[in-house]
Amino acid sequence: MPNFVLNVIQPDRDSPPPPEFLEPILRDVKALNEEMRSAGAWVFRAELDLAHTARVVRVDDDGTSLTDGPYAEGKEHPGGFTVIAAPDLDAALGWAEKLSRATTLPIEVRPVTEVNPT
Repeated sequence: MPNFVLNVIQPDRDSPPPPEFLEPILRDVKALNEEMRSAGAWVFRAELDLAHTARVVRVDDDGTSLTDGPYAEGKEHPGGFTVIAAPDLDAALGWAEKLSRATTLPIEVRPVTEVNPT
């Protein structure tokens, strides 16, 4: 069964939302994770730290440079992701809809291309 990554796209901010806003979201995400596990769709999930904690390493002909902050400037950044196994894109989009409801955030869906070691 193919894997898909569900990227949670969150607004750029300097600190997490207040507990009264975040607690119901975390409850709903936990319930959805259990639903995915029961359905055999859940592979793994990870949360990312706030975008301002990112570091970007670039190597070119002039050497290596390190930049603080995310690569892309924007008002939204990936905030975490869930990898799922789904029979097709339509099924993955169904899980993404549920995740968007739980997080109240947009979800980007991408097929995962597995690379076999050579």
